[in-house]
Amino acid sequence: MADISSVIGRETQAKSVAVEQGQIQFFAKATGAKDKIYWDLESAKAAGHPAIPAPPTFLFSLDMLAPNTDESVLQVLGVDIGQILHGEQRFAYGKQIYAGDVITLTTKVTDAYDKKGGALQFVVSETQAVNQSGESVGSMTNSLVIRNA
Repeated sequence: MADISSVIGRETQAKSVAVEQGQIQFFAKATGAKDKIYWDLESAKAAGHPAIPAPPTFLFSLDMLAPNTDESVLQVLGVDIGQILHGEQRFAYGKQIYAGDVITLTTKVTDAYDKKGGALQFVVSETQAVNQSGESVGSMTNSLVIRNA
């Protein structure tokens, strides 16, 4: 495996994904969102939305749906997916995401460090997201934990 600190500052190429109403509805169902604005366009419009809005944390789903355009940090480090644990996820919110938007995401590794004598390695990344108008729709900070034998 490559030196963990070698990935600090690594930034992915921008990747874009179109937000579809069905994706929002599926995410709302999976997360237990009950508000009709996530299901019904008329309810969303009656609440002042131009289209069906995405629930909070939907940005994580978009990041998973967007096509990868380059090598992942895990590939660069030579890490087997079986060694990975999801450590933490934090969100900062910007403009509302709606069905019909095109969201562009860029991720940068902001920190990487060891604990327990290298038995655990942490990779912290921040993903910035903007809509088709260049407006920030939010960001995510993600911590992955790599378990080493």
